Amino acid sequence: MRALVRPTSRRLAEGQLTHRKRVEIDIDLAERQWSAYCDALTRSGFEIISVPCAEELPDSVFIEDAVIMFGDLAVLTSPGAASRRAEIEAVQVTVSQLAIEIKTLKLPGTLDGGDVLKVGTTVYVGQSQRTNAEGLKQLADLLEPRGYQVVGVPITRVLHLKTAVTALPNGTIIGHPDDIDDPKIFPNFLPLPEKGGAVVVLSKDTVLMAASVPKSIALIKEKGFQVQTVDISEFEKLEGCVTCLSVRIRS
Repeated sequence: MRALVRPTSRRLAEGQLTHRKRVEIDIDLAERQWSAYCDALTRSGFEIISVPCAEELPDSVFIEDAVIMFGDLAVLTSPGAASRRAEIEAVQVTVSQLAIEIKTLKLPGTLDGGDVLKVGTTVYVGQSQRTNAEGLKQLADLLEPRGYQVVGVPITRVLHLKTAVTALPNGTIIGHPDDIDDPKIFPNFLPLPEKGGAVVVLSKDTVLMAASVPKSIALIKEKGFQVQTVDISEFEKLEGCVTCLSVRIRS
């Protein structure tokens, strides 16, 4: 198991915002939190692969938006925010060293990786401010011949689909109902008591969650899963969650 990450730019506070008010970012704390996040992945058996830091790209730490993994296929995205499109080049260079197939989405299609949720062979794609219909079509054209079903999901209340929902290892989709335009889209949905309760699947019985959602952590534990926690407060201020800071590669 490998995990792509990218160090935090010292200009993180200049990152994009859509639904939250801008507040002060403690960049030194953010760097410590990023290191602790990487340590949590390492303890869970992931080899860390780091894309070089880009100080001039404030949002580049949110590497999930730049590339999506589907088995041995890496899809480089076409970010919806013009200020983020320069992030792709260095990510492509790093991914090209991993001996896996690479495909690239193109303008006028836009798609952020944070809008893509994989549950088995179903791929939910948020139709958000960052991901348009052409981006969804290009991704579907790549994936459907490989046996995936691509499902568009309206997203108007939060930044990305995975800001609203993520999935447990058993396929149960979780999220806060207020963040979701239409929960009925998901066949197996578990409402969480707090916003920000995203999970990163570490193994078949363990997930990673933000420390800021204790009620949601307790609920996931009640469902039989082990939970590791990390403090990502500075990234949450920029609408980030635990999924945003890495791309997991499982062969």
